[in-house]
Amino acid sequence: MAQLQQAPRERSVAAGDLEIAFLESGPADGWPVILSHGFPYDVHAYDEVAPRLLEHGARVVVPYLRGFGPTRFRSAETMRSGQQAALGKDLVALLDALGLERAILAGYDWGGLASCVATALWPERVSGLVSMAGYDVIDVAAMGFAAVPALERVMWYQHLFQTERGRDCLERFRRELCRILWREWSPSWGFDDETFARTAASFDNPDFVDVVIHSYRFDFGLAAGDPALDDLERRLASTPPIVVPAITIDGTQDPLKPGGTAGHARHFTGRHEHRTVQAGHNLPWEAPEAFADAVLTVAEWSGARPGRRG
Repeated sequence: MAQLQQAPRERSVAAGDLEIAFLESGPADGWPVILSHGFPYDVHAYDEVAPRLLEHGARVVVPYLRGFGPTRFRSAETMRSGQQAALGKDLVALLDALGLERAILAGYDWGGLASCVATALWPERVSGLVSMAGYDVIDVAAMGFAAVPALERVMWYQHLFQTERGRDCLERFRRELCRILWREWSPSWGFDDETFARTAASFDNPDFVDVVIHSYRFDFGLAAGDPALDDLERRLASTPPIVVPAITIDGTQDPLKPGGTAGHARHFTGRHEHRTVQAGHNLPWEAPEAFADAVLTVAEWSGARPGRRG
């Protein structure tokens, strides 16, 4: 239980285009897991997940994604891209910087996207995957076609961000806008002002607006990506399968995934299980025990946990 009493260590490391800031808990020789947050959240989404993993000997690393918190671009010349290939590449760069050959990757929203992209493109670096929700690789070509009206309504913020009015709204009212998203996406989660304020500080990153706006404009095919990532995006367009052990999770109250993602099973050619949890979109915070259990199960399947076999 001593590990549970320790505060996470705050660190940063040069990793690719970024100086990535992260929280780290557990022993240096523990089995490694990278927990990636989404938009508009930050590392605190895993405050109740990490201790559950520490009880089982994990080394838990929770990075601030590009554009969030203390993470910074190393050069003023680097494009402030928020595209999926950039997010996935960041995770692999972090593994390199930490000297980790392989790790369990787990995430939701942007963090699920980053984890799926890294796993699809660099499976040799990933022991296992937990993704909320499903095969979370964006089909950019398909984003030019309408979704069902109910989903288009939920995606109002993405449509807003296609305009300069939307950029100005995010720049000037980022806390108000992001708080609305928290409420809409997690209708049964009763977070308080202090909880929101602790995470909202991460939105003050100087690159937050640029990265977020580019992310959603690229997804809609309305902004060019970083030319250095063109080859990776072409590979993602072919929907490479997930070959490592994986668990996918849906929140039953997640308005961004109407009908769930059980139909994504065809994208997983390794051992795969799909789960549903009574929660909204911010599942690691709303249902930390269920999220931690998925990570522990994948670690067992992959043999990542000492003394365990897949």
